[in-house]
Amino acid sequence: MPSFQHLLLKQFLTAAAAPLARRKPSVGAIRLAMEAGALFQFMPWKVNLESLTLDKRLEAEWLRPRDAHPTRVLLYLHGGGYVLGSLNTHRSLVGSLAQRCGLNVLTINYRKAPDHPFPAALDDAKRAYRWLLRHGHQPHDIVVAGDSAGGGLALALLLALRDAGEAQPAAGIGLSPWTDLNLPITALRRVAREEALLLEALQMRTWGPLYAHKTPITHPLLSPAQADLHGLPPLLIQISTAEVLYDDVLKFAKKARTAGVPVIVQPFEGLVHWWHLFWRIVPEARQALDQVAEFVANIWAQQGVVPMQLPATVRQPAPRRRAA
Repeated sequence: MPSFQHLLLKQFLTAAAAPLARRKPSVGAIRLAMEAGALFQFMPWKVNLESLTLDKRLEAEWLRPRDAHPTRVLLYLHGGGYVLGSLNTHRSLVGSLAQRCGLNVLTINYRKAPDHPFPAALDDAKRAYRWLLRHGHQPHDIVVAGDSAGGGLALALLLALRDAGEAQPAAGIGLSPWTDLNLPITALRRVAREEALLLEALQMRTWGPLYAHKTPITHPLLSPAQADLHGLPPLLIQISTAEVLYDDVLKFAKKARTAGVPVIVQPFEGLVHWWHLFWRIVPEARQALDQVAEFVANIWAQQGVVPMQLPATVRQPAPRRRAA
């Protein structure tokens, strides 16, 4: 059962849905609200921040915890439906992840739709990965991660690197990744009522087409669930049973395993989308980030020793509660 703190969070989101639905805020208004909310998200102690510009064009940050590993790094791609989010909105989350993993984390402010549709965000992700390689980081010392759309972008990056014949990183991590841009109304109606109301109020079903622009949303680098998934590194995926993205994530994981990709799926019962962002108040978020750190540690512990042993099947959580 979700924690008391999570129940309070869900009540707050439910209360916010009705006013948002009436006003139908623009993308610009939602961006502004998220940036304002980020003012109250503070970095963890003992994590240093270093701003930089990659190749004189891509805004980025290093988040460096004390005693971080000298060579291993995490490349993090923030979420926001390809239209929202920034370094500011995710700095607290990424800082906490850096601290828990004991890694320096590079995070980028990739270009957003509708001003910069596909493949702008993917091109920026590739730029960041190649920048790390040029600055002395080896592929086997890099893990790529992201949440929501950033998780989908991380998976698209792995696919793009594979198709280009470039070396893969050590692993990929998706926190509630958006694996298929198609969000049918039936999916919204099946999930928890609170999330469906909020996502409909924010008009999330319009964000995928904004990013895709003239490219079909079934393109594998837009919707990784549609791709041939062979040749990818080990993957960790965390997802809540109450999320709109839940069914698509399970289908993606099954398809990846069939293609020979080692996949761990960690399901959480009844949590809202983006619960990771609320790690300071929601205990399930801290638990999830600790499990990410454990996965990362195991990935490198297995390098050069024995093949990584992962579950033979994707773990199935208890049946999801349907909307009233």
